[in-house]
Amino acid sequence: MLDLERLRALHAVATYGSVSAAADVLHVTTSAVSQQLAKLERETGQKLLERNGRGVRLTDAAELLVGHADRILSLVERAQADLEAHRGAVVGRLAVAAFPTAARGLLPAALRRLRADHPGLRVQLREQDPMQSIPLVVRGDHDMAIVQDWSNEPLSIPEGLHKGPICEDVVDVALPADHPLAGRERVDLKELAGDAWIASTPGSICCDWLTHTLRSVDAEPRVAHMAYEFATQLALVAAGLGNAVLPRMGRCDVPEGVRIVELETPLTRRVYAVWREEAARRPALRAALDAFRDAAGTLTGASGTA
Repeated sequence: MLDLERLRALHAVATYGSVSAAADVLHVTTSAVSQQLAKLERETGQKLLERNGRGVRLTDAAELLVGHADRILSLVERAQADLEAHRGAVVGRLAVAAFPTAARGLLPAALRRLRADHPGLRVQLREQDPMQSIPLVVRGDHDMAIVQDWSNEPLSIPEGLHKGPICEDVVDVALPADHPLAGRERVDLKELAGDAWIASTPGSICCDWLTHTLRSVDAEPRVAHMAYEFATQLALVAAGLGNAVLPRMGRCDVPEGVRIVELETPLTRRVYAVWREEAARRPALRAALDAFRDAAGTLTGASGTA
């Protein structure tokens, strides 16, 4: 009979491309993965890996086995979820990824509640942009990801993932204090056409959204600088180097030299969690989603969604 942990090791090598990468994901040593693969080769009587330069490649037999392993591991995860659901117990390990402002503004309160209400549950948070976290949920690295999209630019969710709404979050604009419109309570985005902007780094969901949104009111946005952290963006705004958009969830301290102005036509981002279909019955996932929603309900400017 095939050993499940050896199949898991082969599957990880196929997924991540090398023995060392598989070892990192499985939290074991490289030699431990190599030993599991050697045992699996003896168990199957088939050569599974071949040298390919400095790395390895899977043989045809290994590719065949990986296809079965993918389905087997999916069934195992479903069985574990069903058992937890049968017990009704919020237990085990939950790996959660969240984009930066959710990690700062939403997760601390939610994780505190989960620790108090469910001491048998171990939650590990990783701060990560949705562009990176969603594929890792699909692959099984994360159990859940808190992601965002925008009312004017929905995010595509891969097949096989479930989606649970958490809240909506309003976005304001940050202007240098000496900007001609900095004294206004509200401003129309069209009035800022032609201004310089501070954006997030390329490839992040916020950068893509800002570019798309500004193009709807201007021929082509003038992005002067790019910085991933909002605190850095605000420092650049304070220096008079451009405007920035600023969500209310997880809002960091606004420095001197920056004025926060609401938009005449509000822009909102939708915050929700995604998880694999196979794990949907886990009570831990439902408990986590409830905690995220409760935490969102206490935030100024974020409205909880049922």
